[in-house]
Amino acid sequence: MATKHVLKAEPRQRTGSGVLKQMRREGWVPSVIYGRGSENKNLKVNAKAFSELLAHSTSDNIIINLEIGGANQLAFLKAIQHDSLSGLTLHADFMAIDETTEITAQIPVHLTGEPLGVKSGGLLEQLNHTLEIRCAASKLPDTLEFDVTHLDEGDSLHIGDVTLPEGVVATRAADVVIAHVAKTAAAVSESAAGV
Repeated sequence: MATKHVLKAEPRQRTGSGVLKQMRREGWVPSVIYGRGSENKNLKVNAKAFSELLAHSTSDNIIINLEIGGANQLAFLKAIQHDSLSGLTLHADFMAIDETTEITAQIPVHLTGEPLGVKSGGLLEQLNHTLEIRCAASKLPDTLEFDVTHLDEGDSLHIGDVTLPEGVVATRAADVVIAHVAKTAAAVSESAAGV
């Protein structure tokens, strides 16, 4: 399950590009929270605390307990806008959720083990480094780990072959390939030559 982070946020009244630039110079990230039938609220979060939160997260799918003026609101980090030159965070969008809110997210895929086909000279190719899933916020995983030790040369690992955590559903078709063990050029030329 995804780690829940805590972040303090304050309401902001100021808008307009000049005002937002001044807010960023003061060490704030302008933000907005929306969803769950409530109206959008303009917020600001501490830029240093927000960048530390991003640095310590294992994926871009972050569930945050926003502390807004003494009240807590569970939120999903929906989007981050960065400055194209400096890389600094310009704006963050949060979606208000609760534990049962269904979320669609891209989760990093990590392959574990050494495939049989690699031991005999093949090459493991990971075709999908993330997997789009759908689940309740309380079930959102940080990462997905799949064992590939059973793959021989020419074998593929498909979405339909893997076991996802309880309550997690892949959004793509079962025949989509996650990883494949390919024969190396040397092995292909040896088999063609009849060696």
